Amino acid sequence: MSDVIPEKRIDLDRICNQTFQETALEVLSQLFNDFSPEELEACVASAYGTNFDDDAITPVRQLGSDYLLELFHGPTSAFKDVALQILPHLMNCSRESADDKILVLTATSGDTGKAALEGFADVDNIGICVFYPYQKVSDVQELQMVCQKGSNVGVCAVRGTFDDAQTGVKRIFTDQAQIDAFARQGISLSSANSINIGRLVPQITYYLDAYAQLVRMGAIEKGDAVDFCVPTGNFGDVLAGFYAKLMGLPVGKLIVASNANNVLTDFISTGTYDRLRDFTKTISPSMDILVSSNLERLLYHLSDGDCAYVASLMADLAEKGSYTVSGELLARIQTIFSCGFASNAETSAAIRSTFESTGVLIDQHTAVGKHVLDRIPSEGRVRVLLSTASPYKFPADCLAALGSNPEGMSGFEAMDELEGIAGTTAPVQLSSLRTAEHLHTDVCTIEGMPAFVESVAEKVFR
Repeated sequence: MSDVIPEKRIDLDRICNQTFQETALEVLSQLFNDFSPEELEACVASAYGTNFDDDAITPVRQLGSDYLLELFHGPTSAFKDVALQILPHLMNCSRESADDKILVLTATSGDTGKAALEGFADVDNIGICVFYPYQKVSDVQELQMVCQKGSNVGVCAVRGTFDDAQTGVKRIFTDQAQIDAFARQGISLSSANSINIGRLVPQITYYLDAYAQLVRMGAIEKGDAVDFCVPTGNFGDVLAGFYAKLMGLPVGKLIVASNANNVLTDFISTGTYDRLRDFTKTISPSMDILVSSNLERLLYHLSDGDCAYVASLMADLAEKGSYTVSGELLARIQTIFSCGFASNAETSAAIRSTFESTGVLIDQHTAVGKHVLDRIPSEGRVRVLLSTASPYKFPADCLAALGSNPEGMSGFEAMDELEGIAGTTAPVQLSSLRTAEHLHTDVCTIEGMPAFVESVAEKVFR
């Protein structure tokens, strides 16, 4: 964690007159001051260019009486691209010497894996190892990962949930014997998950840039507060909004939208975080998470950096499966955050009603947020819904939500039909997967994850 975030204030006048790239550079310069200006300028220029299919990078558009922040215009059609297109460049700059080797370990609930693979593929002296929950991501998400090319990549399905895969990765990071063994080979371990602060900081940019776009559109006056509704499972995406608020962005409420795995809804409502509940496989798989790693960071900030208290909560979570925060801390949380959740049926209904009323097709994760946003009374502020992925990553479920029957269709047949109904075109990086070669077929248990990591290190750094 960094204690300097609340001390770094943005200049709202300047932010409102900058491009996305200029704002990204300002955010990174404020919070990553151990990089030179030249290094950060090169990282931003490499990360945000023609690899995004919209010049705005993360454009804002009207959605009925609210607004939609489109975060899916990058090379893997998901919001993770905003951070994972720049993280490899930051990592390369941070290596102490050209001979340093970095092995990136990542657990994914669907989108992070491909975004990390795309960003790190064939980067010199960096290997990337991705674990995803077996049969618990969409067909397109799985294809994006198993068809990934690159001499430095490894992909493996884990028999279990995302939480199991994430736990396995965290165990490797704390296995001193394995860390020492890698160190003797000159290999350091890192992560592309949002447990890596280098993943979170770049995401602050799109909150600031969205605000600037609203000012330029005339939707708000400079200084007006804005609410953001964020579909989230691991709490990283909405935590970036909290950081933007700490840095001076006029944020009213941050609305946390969950699917049926609504552990965050219960926590924000009651102050009790309880992971001992049934796991539900939903049609919004990237949010099928019961242990939200980034919540620990929020607790640190709102408890005024009380490390002993936060550590005790995390110990309770590990040992007892739950913890309850103090009434004072809960009141602080509820001042900033509100929440809600959507069932599968409600998610599908939101896709259909949004398309029928606005002509905009949204994916299931965005639809979770839309359902929640529509049920929380407006407090008179402009509201922005974060749209986190392209609907073409989940064509069968989107098709079903619109009233068609995708039974018996392949994912690409569903994609084709969805194009016809929506009158839009699937991103080429998704449609081209139908002819891509399957390169990764490994499946392991949680216990087998360390051995797979060792095999990837041997392949990449031999």
